[in-house]
Amino acid sequence: MFRARFIVAGLIPFIAAVCFAQQSEPSSTASCNLDDGRQVYIRYNQVTTKTDKAPNGKPWTPGGAPMTLFTEAQLSFGGATIPIGAYTVYPIPGKEKWTLVVNKNVAPHSAYDEKQDIARASVETDQITQPSDSLEVAFAHTGDKCTLRIYFGKAACFAPFTAK
Repeated sequence: MFRARFIVAGLIPFIAAVCFAQQSEPSSTASCNLDDGRQVYIRYNQVTTKTDKAPNGKPWTPGGAPMTLFTEAQLSFGGATIPIGAYTVYPIPGKEKWTLVVNKNVAPHSAYDEKQDIARASVETDQITQPSDSLEVAFAHTGDKCTLRIYFGKAACFAPFTAK
């Protein structure tokens, strides 16, 4: 029993080092504080237009990993209900419109599985005059709504999440 604990304790730093080494880009977080104190936030990898390309019509994983949404409030997005918890988020860039997908599979290094989608909606998309060389993600908060804003290159998209 003691030997098994010793082996596991010795492996923890090794596993942590491997996991850290696999993360190719540093992660950032954007958050939204609701009026009642609950929080919604998203974690994503920082990438630039030189290091990553947003694929047209396919789920995008900036820096090789999907964005991760954490919510302390039940949310509504695209007519679907998103329970409290953690989810992966996949932007799907398009020439005219972007789509945003919320998926319940949060297992590390897993491939996108459309069967795990809990919400999918076209989002307001616009072209910006001054391109963003790096991925910028932020929330705009109004009342019970947190609008996720994603800027990359010449594209900007806006996805409204409403707290229930």
